[in-house]
Amino acid sequence: MSLAWTLLALLGLGSACNSVVSRSEWKALPSKCSLPLKHPVRYVVISHTAGSTCNSPDSCEQQARNVQHYHRNTLGWCDVGYNFLVGEDGHVYEGRGWNIKGAHTGPTWNPISIGITFMGNYMKQVPSKRALRAALNLLECGVDQGYLRSNYEVKGHRDVQNTLSPGDKLYEAIQHWQHYRE
Repeated sequence: MSLAWTLLALLGLGSACNSVVSRSEWKALPSKCSLPLKHPVRYVVISHTAGSTCNSPDSCEQQARNVQHYHRNTLGWCDVGYNFLVGEDGHVYEGRGWNIKGAHTGPTWNPISIGITFMGNYMKQVPSKRALRAALNLLECGVDQGYLRSNYEVKGHRDVQNTLSPGDKLYEAIQHWQHYRE
């Protein structure tokens, strides 16, 4: 990852679309997924991995690879289940991206939503300001690029499935976002 991207993320500067780390940059294995999402998408589901957190580009790239490995090799999925993964380093890591249906929230929600997960466990701590800002910038980018409706709705994972995700503290945080709807 370039030093310029890292500095932009730390300072919270730049356009809404410039903090996404591509699959090739985090050294993702090639995806075997191909089911498309229909755009613009109405819903965004926010979750957490409930695993290890990361706070540097190197550790977040490794954590993204760990999630992909678990989803592909243990769960037998075609790729990492999320469309995007957010690190404490202030970057968004491309999972399945905007165009491919995720495997993050079950058969009802996967075809009609973008799944964004925060890498870490957010039951007792709030994600960093730069991680929250990165996710909000991604949503702005999605609207700007036509992937999300301008009136999209953000849901917590627990709003649509019986789970503790996205963790108590992250759930409290997203309830203050402009587009959050229970």
